[in-house]
Amino acid sequence: MGKKQLNVRVDATTAEMARERAEQQGISMNQYIERLVLQDMGETGLRFVDAAAQFMKEYESEFLAEFGDPVAPGDRQGGRR
Repeated sequence: MGKKQLNVRVDATTAEMARERAEQQGISMNQYIERLVLQDMGETGLRFVDAAAQFMKEYESEFLAEFGDPVAPGDRQGGRR
């Protein structure tokens, strides 16, 4: 995958902290920023999955009433979820 250059402006203290953290981890500033973005996206994905699970937990009975149980009772392993 090709790289895309980004230019960002941060205050001097933030820039120095980022440089120090990258150095502590033995990676370049580019790698450090890329890791932060990927980490943030992973956390966002987890929050989405958690929110979707909570939504389904709250509204499961309404879905079952409207659409029925898509899994035949004998097909479940270990009983009801």
